[in-house]
Amino acid sequence: MITVLVVFLAQTRNQFFDSTVYYGAIQYWFRGDGGLVYDWLRPGTPYGFTYPPFAGLVMAPMAILPFGAVVVLTIIASVLTTAALVWWLAGPLIRRPGWTVWFAYALAVCLAISFEPVRETISYGQVNTLLLALVAADLLFGLSKGRRWAGVGIGLATAIKLTPGIFIVYLLVTRRWRAAATASGTAAGATLLAAAVFPDESREFWTSALWDTNRVGVLSILANQSERGLLARLPLPEAEATVWIVCVLLTLGLWAWRVAQAPGDIVGGLALTGVVGCLVSPVTWIHHCVWLLPAVIVCLDAGTRRPRILGAAAYLVMTSRLTWAWEKPPRPPLELIGANLYVWFSLALLIWTPIGTRRSAEVHPEDKILT
Repeated sequence: MITVLVVFLAQTRNQFFDSTVYYGAIQYWFRGDGGLVYDWLRPGTPYGFTYPPFAGLVMAPMAILPFGAVVVLTIIASVLTTAALVWWLAGPLIRRPGWTVWFAYALAVCLAISFEPVRETISYGQVNTLLLALVAADLLFGLSKGRRWAGVGIGLATAIKLTPGIFIVYLLVTRRWRAAATASGTAAGATLLAAAVFPDESREFWTSALWDTNRVGVLSILANQSERGLLARLPLPEAEATVWIVCVLLTLGLWAWRVAQAPGDIVGGLALTGVVGCLVSPVTWIHHCVWLLPAVIVCLDAGTRRPRILGAAAYLVMTSRLTWAWEKPPRPPLELIGANLYVWFSLALLIWTPIGTRRSAEVHPEDKILT
């Protein structure tokens, strides 16, 4: 019922907007008059294809599929990957003695789908849960088990959408050299493959489209819940960029210090790295905040009171759509708080999400932490 309701809201509110952009761009690219994928804009908007060419290669089946089929497949993929993430991350909580496992699991999946970033991912027709599942599977079943292919999922996710590249930095900070090399090599290989197949598109993306912020929207709008979005909503026109760089460096420093303290906690590392990626990215739409879901689950599964309260508060506030009350018109004097609720909760999760409470069962000798 939750999924049906989310799909209904998608049709009436967001209307799978992002899927229409992907679909229109791929149709134009493969079936148009020879133009580049980055030339196409959704009629009446400045929005076009913003992903690297490798993502276009992955989405190539859209050139022959009807749009309805694309929507159905996107919904199914988003729901299934959300269900998988819940089982992987909340499994210990779901299987606690005294709980009926299937009922607890079904309830947890419904709660996860109700989480606004997941709802927005489905209603916009986005790929966020797919990328999160790809990265999580790599870390939980590759890195934590010492598999030689560990890093491949992170590399592919980075080649599709650059922001998961923060997990390559995580591998470097925790001294997983082999996995970091595998992830970097996979991302580079996929990017070079796309460049070989689509040289003009690759040149356009890396020299122009990547740097054109107008393609993704105005930084100051409420839906941008990154540190850059918060600063863009403040009266700092001249100092904004400098302040943002300082904030990013401080945020990355705190994150690196925390994950380096417990390099064996793969789940904690996944949680904190997902949070920091949302904070430091110039643009973090609310649907991108699915990367906060692991941190929320880790907090709810914590053995102490403060993280559990934080996890519950974060879930409730980020499911309630409360922050949209400050969209328009402005509602001072609490606008600084209300219009940036995701940012404040992301910072709180970065600081207080427990880490060091779970350790990988086995680590391959070549991937042991160097001390």
